[in-house]
Amino acid sequence: MSLRRLGFLSATLLTAATLTACSTEPVEADPKPSATGTTAPSGAPGGAPEGGLSLGDAIRKIPVAEEKRTGYERDSFKHWVDEDDDGCPTRQEVLLAEAVTAPEQGDRCTLSGGSWTSYYDEVEVTDAKKLDIDHMVPLAEAWDSGAHDWTPERREAYANDLDAERSLVAVTAKTNRSKADKDPAAWMPPAKSASCSYLVDWTATKLRWNLSVDETELAALLDLAEPCADSTVEYEPAT
Repeated sequence: MSLRRLGFLSATLLTAATLTACSTEPVEADPKPSATGTTAPSGAPGGAPEGGLSLGDAIRKIPVAEEKRTGYERDSFKHWVDEDDDGCPTRQEVLLAEAVTAPEQGDRCTLSGGSWTSYYDEVEVTDAKKLDIDHMVPLAEAWDSGAHDWTPERREAYANDLDAERSLVAVTAKTNRSKADKDPAAWMPPAKSASCSYLVDWTATKLRWNLSVDETELAALLDLAEPCADSTVEYEPAT
C-alpha cells in the first residue's frame, strides 16, 4: 500500500475517532500547503535531513543542462497503474489522499461524493470527474530534463510517484490543461496564494528525480522565488 494511501486511511480513522469521542461537528482538514510553502513539506515523507533547504538554495542545487525533447512520446511513461494491487490505480489513490471530504469508494475503486480544493486556483470541486491529476513536473518536461535517458521502469515509477506527497496533485482540469507541459518560466498557478507552494513543489520534484533546469527556467525560478524567503524545500531522492 502506498504511503499516500496509508496517510489517507490513518487520517480517516483519526477523524472518525475524534468525531465519536468529542463532537458531532463535521471535521475537515485542509491538505494543501500554506501560501509560503512552509507548512506541508514537499517530496517524500521524512524529507531531506537537517530540515531542508531554503527555496533559493534548493533551486541553485538543481543541475543546469540544455533540454532534449527529441523522441518524446507520452506513452513512454506508463500510467495510471495499480502498483499495490489494491484495486485503486494511481489517479484514485491521489483523489483519496487529497480529498477534503472523503468520497465513498465502490467497486473497482469508483468514487462518488466527496470534495476537493484545487490549490492552483482555489476552486472547490465536488465531482471527481472534473479533476485532473497533474504531474507537478509534466511528463514532457521530465523527458526534456533527463528522463529521456531513463529505463521504462523508472519512467513508470516517476509517472506514478505516490511516495512524494506533491509529485502528483488533484487540480481542476482547466488549470491543468492551461499549464500543459510548461515550466514556471511560462506558467504559474492563477491563484497568487499558490505561488510559493508551487515553486517549492516544483523544485522538490526536480531534486527528488535529479532532473535538470535550463538557463531560462533557472532564471525564472530564482526571480519568482524572491517573495518566498521563508519557504523551505524538503525532498528525498527517488530510488
